[in-house]
Amino acid sequence: MSYRVVDIIAKKRDGGGLSPDEIEFLVSSYAKGEVPDYQMSAFLMAVFFRGMADEELAVFTRAMMESGRVLDFSHLGNALVDKHSTGGVGDKVSLVLAPAVAACGAFVPMMSGRALGHTGGTLDKLESIEGYRTALSVSEVERVLRECGFVMFGQSEDMVPADKRMYALRDVTATVESVPLITASIVSKKCAEGARGLVFDVKAGGGAFMTSVDDARRLASSLVAGVRGLGRRGVAVVSDMSQPLGRLVGNWLEVEESVMVLRGAGPQDVRELVCVLGGWMLVLAGLAGDADEGASMLAASLDDGSAYDRFCRNVELQGGDVSWVEERMGRYRAEVCREFRAEHDGVVVSVDARAVGMAGVALGVGRSRVEDSVLPDVGVECVRKRGERVSTGDVVMRVWGRSEEVLDEVTDKLRSAVVVDTEDGDNVTSYDSSSIVIEVIGADKA
Repeated sequence: MSYRVVDIIAKKRDGGGLSPDEIEFLVSSYAKGEVPDYQMSAFLMAVFFRGMADEELAVFTRAMMESGRVLDFSHLGNALVDKHSTGGVGDKVSLVLAPAVAACGAFVPMMSGRALGHTGGTLDKLESIEGYRTALSVSEVERVLRECGFVMFGQSEDMVPADKRMYALRDVTATVESVPLITASIVSKKCAEGARGLVFDVKAGGGAFMTSVDDARRLASSLVAGVRGLGRRGVAVVSDMSQPLGRLVGNWLEVEESVMVLRGAGPQDVRELVCVLGGWMLVLAGLAGDADEGASMLAASLDDGSAYDRFCRNVELQGGDVSWVEERMGRYRAEVCREFRAEHDGVVVSVDARAVGMAGVALGVGRSRVEDSVLPDVGVECVRKRGERVSTGDVVMRVWGRSEEVLDEVTDKLRSAVVVDTEDGDNVTSYDSSSIVIEVIGADKA
């Protein structure tokens, strides 16, 4: 059946509910180039103001997913799970999580993205490993997935083309912040990659897209409803992004820190978040009875070396060299380094994640525009983080860049990013949250 697009726009503009046929017609026609951008822009703005009912959102998301190729790995069984993060600073969790979950028996087809703005991109981090390939054919994706339990790849041109076009429009029409549109974009891509269960890591705080916990909760609830509307299983974890995750921020630097965690060491906040997210992934995969059991399984895979073994096998299968990785641990850095030191004794009360992230963009860690390139060896080390005591002259942050001029550009941002309280530190625990996890949404129906 054919519809007039202007009538669909007007109906949504006026607060009316759209039928499944109307939604499917609009999305499929747009994906085929039969609906002009100006009409889709008007529809996106109508959704921005009027929202979508759960039933509309489910149909809209499915139509977007089915606008292109949908991968099917069901022959590998039902333990096909993945995770999606809404983005943050120092968020290298995927690099640890995918091999650890695979080491516990699940399959993880992880389609990831690139850095944009102050948030990092998984593909850029992995490609800092010499030779590592993320542009894979469908047959290569399946081979890597089958042989090591997880695969890390980018979105191909024929997967979810409707989202690719809409995403570009949203960026230039001030409709990015719409929860239904965010939900449809994320869920359509993740379900198109073949996962049957999805765990969402929704960040909240100054370094996140959603700065308030309430906004993060709303998005988390919408994502869970969206994935369940497509007949998949889903859980969302709201996690803290008021300071960078881990201590290292940068493409190679985050690979290095991920290797530390995969070897049973590394920062506690990264390990904790990996175990919580991975625990729920194993529940959704049917491999753990509850999240605590799943988290224990994840921790064991990090401590016994099996997660690192999976990581190494994946590097080899996707064109990288494990010896290249191991030889550069602690050594692969840009040539110019600058240190920032505490001006007085005290306790670190905050490390501004957004300021660190924006400094990273200037250094070359991230992108201001999609077409920008990134650098592998630049970045920031948060030597001291919230709740840690410092003495006058202690190094609180290091930064690596390709030139003194670039470091001059980020110096003021980074110097003010770390705030040290001059009190004696007796109340140190009040400055540090007991857990990076704020809330789990959807656990009751996981």
